Amino acid sequence: MKKTIVAYALIASVAAALAVNAQQNADKGGKMQLTIQGYKAIGYPGLAGMPGFSEKLIADHVKLYQGYVTNVNALSEKLSALLADGKERTPEYAELKRRFGWEFGGMRLHELYFGNLGGAGTPRMDSHVLKAIQEGFGSFEAWKKDFTATGAMRGIGWAVLYKDKVSGRLFNAWVNEHDGGQLAGCVPLLVMDVFEHAYLTDYRLERAKYIEAFMNAIEWEAADQRFHE
Repeated sequence: MKKTIVAYALIASVAAALAVNAQQNADKGGKMQLTIQGYKAIGYPGLAGMPGFSEKLIADHVKLYQGYVTNVNALSEKLSALLADGKERTPEYAELKRRFGWEFGGMRLHELYFGNLGGAGTPRMDSHVLKAIQEGFGSFEAWKKDFTATGAMRGIGWAVLYKDKVSGRLFNAWVNEHDGGQLAGCVPLLVMDVFEHAYLTDYRLERAKYIEAFMNAIEWEAADQRFHE
C-alpha cells in the first residue's frame, strides 16, 4: 500500500504539472492567449490510523496542503493574465511572482512530507539510501542525531535530507518557511514538517515528541525511490 501511495503521488504530480501553452492566436486585441492546466491536490487515505498521528491532525494538515494547491493555481492564472495584459513590469506582478515560489514550495514540500510517511520507521538494510547515510554520516544513529537536531531548531520550516546530484553527498538542511535555505540542484530524500500545524493538535508545544513520532513513521521506501531520481 505504501509503495502505491508513493507511486500515486509521483504520477499525480507529473500528470497535474502546470502546462502553460502560449499560443499566439491573433485576436482583435492582438493579445497572447494563455491556457493554464492547474495542479490537483493528492489524497492520502493510507495515512489514516497511522501510529502517533491522530486522524484529526492528518485531516487538518491535508486540508491546509490543499490550500497551497489552490493558491498555486490562482497565482498561476493571475500572473498569466497580467502577462497577457502587458503588466509584467508592475509592482503587483512582481509581488505575485515572489509569492508564487512560497506557495509552490508549500505545496510540493507537503507532498514530499506526506509521501514519506506511513511506514515502520526503519530502512531496509540493503537500501541504497541507508548505505549512503552510513557512508556520509558514519552511522545511521549519527545521521538521525543530526536530522532530529535540525528539526528541533527554533523557528518554523522543514528539516530535509538532501542528496547532492553532483557529488552524491547527503546533507541535512533547514528550510525556513517554504523557500529559504533550499539546496539548489539537490534532491530532497526525506522531508519533515516542523511548522506548528504539523503537531500542535496532538503534541501541543512538545515538538520533540512529534519528531520522535515522525521518525517512527517514516516510509523509507519513498526515500530510497527518490535517491535514484
